[in-house]
Parts: sequence; structure tokens; C-alpha cells
Amino acid sequence: MDATVATLLSEARAQLAGYSPSAALDARVLLAHILGKPETFLFTWPEHAPTDSQQRQFREWIARRRDGTPVAHLVGRREFYGHEFLVSPDTLIPRPDTELLVDIALALLPDNVPQRVADLGTGTGAIAISLGLARPQWTVLAVDFTVAILDLAERNVRRLGAANVQVRQSSWCRDLPGQYHALVSNPPYIADDDPHLDEGDVRFEPHSALTAGADGLDDIRTLIAQAPAHLLPGGWLLLEHGHDQGDAVRALMSAGGFHAVQTRRDLGDRERVTLGQMPGSSDAQ
Repeated sequence: MDATVATLLSEARAQLAGYSPSAALDARVLLAHILGKPETFLFTWPEHAPTDSQQRQFREWIARRRDGTPVAHLVGRREFYGHEFLVSPDTLIPRPDTELLVDIALALLPDNVPQRVADLGTGTGAIAISLGLARPQWTVLAVDFTVAILDLAERNVRRLGAANVQVRQSSWCRDLPGQYHALVSNPPYIADDDPHLDEGDVRFEPHSALTAGADGLDDIRTLIAQAPAHLLPGGWLLLEHGHDQGDAVRALMSAGGFHAVQTRRDLGDRERVTLGQMPGSSDAQ
């Protein structure tokens, strides 16, 4: 085999056209990972000839990507909030929209005093670890129910040096110790029969982490019902949800006794995160 970086990328783009909306980017990410080089290397050295084994692996990965396997599953990692997280088929792949949840929590809570925060349904640990690294004085709990997922989150905690993030097994709030200044979550919120479940990367992600009943709100209802017992006075609940679920989530939060209920929009101007505050003041916490 005597293919160069340039010819491999051209070949891959042609094979992925019509199968991936980001064919050129996918090809660059996969080839750079196989070569152990930054993507800039591909532009600087287009005439570089990868080894035969590297070319075979690249072509195999392009074939799997053409069949729909997510790029993150092929390389085993995904960037989120400026940090690189290990991923696996057991969890959701962290997505850019979810960075809004981290932004809101960081802006909402004071950064100069200790805060207790729990991330419910942590998956890779991306939300909890991003919060913990941004606020070393906070104590952050990363919660999930499945042992395999908790093991992955713990590996990410160790890799990224998030010493203030602890991992704990719990079904939502059921086994949470104590009370918190904020509870944050990106729970499942897709309806069980949503046709998009048969499209794109989500075909390769666990449906248990995606779907939540006939209207997609079952887990959100559970979180809203359980959260008050685990929030300090003035504490906040922040929930990511689908772009068309803002009205329903605001109504559920208001009915659940939360005040100052509001919804924030993502970069695509879609309703994405709804938050509400428990009555009382957190000034003395």
C-alpha cells in the first residue's frame, strides 16, 4: 500500500458522502487518531504515507463509520467542555448542547464559597467533572445506577485529576446523602416511539439512556418529585430536555413547588435547559 494522507482522506470523504453529515471531519479525526498526530499534521504533511497497518485500520474504521458507528466509539473518547473523556457503548456520548447545563450551573452558584452539587445520571462523568475542574472549591457528586457506567466515570475522574468529584451509585436521588446547593441532570427525554431512535449515532447508544416513556418525560417527573428533599433552601434543580419540552417541564417544576422557573436556549436558539429554585434563602449556607 502506498496511499498518502491526502489520498486516504479523499477516499474516505467519497465513501462517507451521504452517510455522515460531517464526512470530512470524521475522516480527519479518525486518521489523526490512528497516526497519533494532531489534525494539523494532516494539512502540513499531506504526502505522508501511513504504514500498511495504519491504512488497513483507517479503511476498516471508515467502513464502520459508513455503517453508522459513532466516531467517539471508534476512537474511545470525546471532547466536552475542553476536556477529553473516555466513552463507551454503555453511555451517551457527551454532546455540545449539554455544555449549556455546565455554563448555567457555573454562573448560577457563587464561585468563591464551597458548594455541594450532584450530577444525576452522570454517564461518562462529563458534567460533574467539568464542574469540579472549573470550581475546585466545590464538592461534586457524580451519580449513576449502573456499575459499568460508574467505573467509566471513575476512570475519567482519575484521568482528569478531578479530586473534588466523587462517584456514587444511586437511582436518581434515591440514595443521595445530605442536601445540595444544586442538582443537575441530562436525563433521558426521548419518547419511546420516536423515529429518530433509528437514525444516526443514537442507534449505537443505550436506549435506556435516551428514552423515558410515551412522552419522554417519565424520568424528568421522577427528578422533579425527588429533588426537593435533597436541595437546600434556595437550591436549584437544572434539567436538560428536548427542544419541544420546555412548556411541559416548566409546568412540572412549578407544580412541584419550584420558584423562579425559567428555560434557557442553546446555541441553536432551542429551549434546552429548565431550572427552578427551592423556596427559602441559601445566603447562610
